[in-house]
Amino acid sequence: MPGTGGSVADGGELGQEDLVRQWTREVIHTSYVPMGRPDVEAFLAECVDDLLSVLDGGPVDAARGIGERLVGAHLTNSAALARTLRHLATELPKIRETDPLRLIEALSELAAGFAGVLREQTLREQEVIQRAVSDARDAAEEALRSSEARLRAVFTSSALGIAVVTLDGVVEESNGALARIFRRPESQLVGGTVFELADETWLAQLTGTIAELAAGVANRSFLDIRYTAPDGAHVWTQLSASLVRDAHGEPDYLVLLYEDITDRHMLQEHFRQQAVRDPLTGLANRTKLGSSLDAALEPTRPGRRVGLCFFDLDGFKAVNDSLGHPIGDRLLRQVAQRLEAMAVAVGAVAARMGGDEFVVLVPDSSGAGPVIDLVERLLREITRPVLIGAHELSASASVGVVEREVAGTDAGALLRDADITLYRAKSDGRAQWVLFDPERNAAARDRFKLSAALPAALDQHELFVEYEPVIALASGRLVGAAANIRWDHEEFGELGEERFLGLAEETGLITRLGTWALQQVCEHAARWVKRLGPEAPVAAVHLSPRHCRDPELVADMQRILRETGLPPQYLALGLPESALFDHQGDPVDTLEIFAEMGLWLGVYQFGGDYARLPRLKGLPLGMARIEGPHLDSFVDPDGPDPLDRHLVAAACGAAQLLGLPVTAAGVRDRLQAHRLRELGVSLALGPFTGGLVSATELEQLAS
Repeated sequence: MPGTGGSVADGGELGQEDLVRQWTREVIHTSYVPMGRPDVEAFLAECVDDLLSVLDGGPVDAARGIGERLVGAHLTNSAALARTLRHLATELPKIRETDPLRLIEALSELAAGFAGVLREQTLREQEVIQRAVSDARDAAEEALRSSEARLRAVFTSSALGIAVVTLDGVVEESNGALARIFRRPESQLVGGTVFELADETWLAQLTGTIAELAAGVANRSFLDIRYTAPDGAHVWTQLSASLVRDAHGEPDYLVLLYEDITDRHMLQEHFRQQAVRDPLTGLANRTKLGSSLDAALEPTRPGRRVGLCFFDLDGFKAVNDSLGHPIGDRLLRQVAQRLEAMAVAVGAVAARMGGDEFVVLVPDSSGAGPVIDLVERLLREITRPVLIGAHELSASASVGVVEREVAGTDAGALLRDADITLYRAKSDGRAQWVLFDPERNAAARDRFKLSAALPAALDQHELFVEYEPVIALASGRLVGAAANIRWDHEEFGELGEERFLGLAEETGLITRLGTWALQQVCEHAARWVKRLGPEAPVAAVHLSPRHCRDPELVADMQRILRETGLPPQYLALGLPESALFDHQGDPVDTLEIFAEMGLWLGVYQFGGDYARLPRLKGLPLGMARIEGPHLDSFVDPDGPDPLDRHLVAAACGAAQLLGLPVTAAGVRDRLQAHRLRELGVSLALGPFTGGLVSATELEQLAS
């Protein structure tokens, strides 16, 4: 809407105008600009339009032209560039959603264009200075006084540091700007060498440049140099060195002109760091980790190895939820600092993947043992308590560790295997490390494949429902059908629900999958009732804990019964005991609603916790289902294990006291069924009752 100052997409033209006006205020007084404010605003508005085109996918190098145009408009002061970059980096995301890396890249190109054109202007000024110096030295005697006056004027007025230097690098003359740039008195400069004005890393390049000029191999040379001032500050300069020849064309002396580019360099370095550093913790980000991985995986020598440790903080969400994100962010920074300190000490790279996930890359590892030793030391450091405000917090982490030869692997495989191994560490109990195991990770990869493919499988009708007949042990009559979801998977073949329902529960797809299953089962059961009448079996569906908490479950159930026309007494819902009660321990309202609708309700995995069975008194339940390995010994010809028999007898006794008939799942043969019936089991399903059949086959069995 007009006047909102929002993004461009929602009427953000005014927002863009505000950005231009603010930009104008930032830069208009930094330099002499031969334009009035309206003209400056119009000029900068064009620049913003061009920059937005770049951010929208245009060529990034077009941003370089914007920097060049700023210099052309006489906005040449370094403060103009610094304020421009800060302003655009802060304000552009407010008017246009854009990729932060794309913005950094575009602003870096803008700065490069600005610096390039400014350098050309500087070189032209340098040529004037160099001609003045040469003229002052080579002019005839009668013009010497005026030439020297001209040279003095250039020396004293130029913002560039100027040094007249012998061929072996000794400073013979210097101006005040040179002393200001290098923060040394002129008395220390004259008589010293230019090699004293460069840090050791840049000394070899400077020495070579001076040697080439002194030998007459080159007439001019350019390079950027860093110098550490007496106060410890780093000074970056752009050096233009020129050779002056004598009347015979032989090398005579050198003129060196230094431009202070410290602000520009630091700003560009800031943007470079933003591109490779995590803004919250200062650790390497994904981009930097990627380049470090590429370097670590270079097969520079036979047998080179690499280690990758994937950390995930345990229970970090609870810190954010209970203490707030500012406390959580400070905890992340503390953990990051500890990881970084220990990683750097051993030549490793610590990076933040996002959220509460970190990676430590160990190039040139010497085996799994040393990497695991590092991980254990890192875990001890992470768990050391940290005081944040009034809170003493102690973090813990789970770690997936991969250590292998570089040959035959790549960055994607290394990260994927570390991620899967981390998942195993968290599944096995957290606050521990787990080392990559090919066989177990292959199984975990299969789980990930199934998890990723499950939504599409539901859409593409790869799932179907089959049924286990449920018989009454007293009469042998088929009285029910327990639904079992199957998946016809292209790679893994036909899969039972035990392979994927847990994944659906973890990812949240179980609600959609469970609703689909209810629809399918009710359609089948409605057809059985229509064709078999009162003799139709009751269809049973298990609901998962997450599906039971779905606020739309009751409405979905009512809609499905209405659409299919299934009488509710022909549908039984199996509920986990944990889903029968809310957080306060009171029965959930869903139970009464379903009971009033006429549905059968049962509890599965009955007897898992005998201390909680009294809570079931008074609930509108009609069945208890037992299952598990303690039923297996009932097939033994010598009789069941005494402990197994006791567990089954106790469950059946408790169910009898609650008035619930007992169904046993996984019953394999007649002997097992007979023994279970003696203990109070009334219904059975499993291989003994015929195994899985389709809806049509079940109808034939029932008829």
